[in-house]
Amino acid sequence: AGYLGIRNRRHHHTMLIPKADRKAIYKFLFSEGVCYAKKDLAQPKHKDIKVPNIYVVKAMTSLKSRKFVTEQFNWQYFYWYLTNEGIEYLRGYLGLPEDIVPNTLKKPKPAPRAAGSSAPGDRERRPFGG
Repeated sequence: AGYLGIRNRRHHHTMLIPKADRKAIYKFLFSEGVCYAKKDLAQPKHKDIKVPNIYVVKAMTSLKSRKFVTEQFNWQYFYWYLTNEGIEYLRGYLGLPEDIVPNTLKKPKPAPRAAGSSAPGDRERRPFGG
C-alpha cells in the first residue's frame, strides 16, 4: 500500500519506493517528457528530483519493462524517453486532464521580434546595382 515493489532479478530483492517519491519522479517525467540519471545507485539525491537516485533508476526500469519509456545509456548516464503509452499511463496515475502534455510535445513559441525589425527575406526589393 503506497509502495511500488520492484524485484531485482539477480538477488530477488524487492525495492519499495515511497508513494510520495514515486509521484515526484512521475510528475517530473510527465512534465519534461524525458528523464536522466547517473549510473550511481549510491548517489544520495537525484540532481533534479529530490529523491534518492536509486529510486529514479528503479522506477524508470519498472516503466521500461511496461514499455512506458524507452531507454538509452551513454557515458554512465541513463536517458529515458516517455512513450505515448507512458503519457497515457502517467496522465491517469497523476489524474491530469487531456490538454496537459509533456514539454517534449509542446510546440516552441516563435521568438519575439524587435520592434521595427523584419524577418529575413522581407527587405525592400531594389533593382540590381542600385
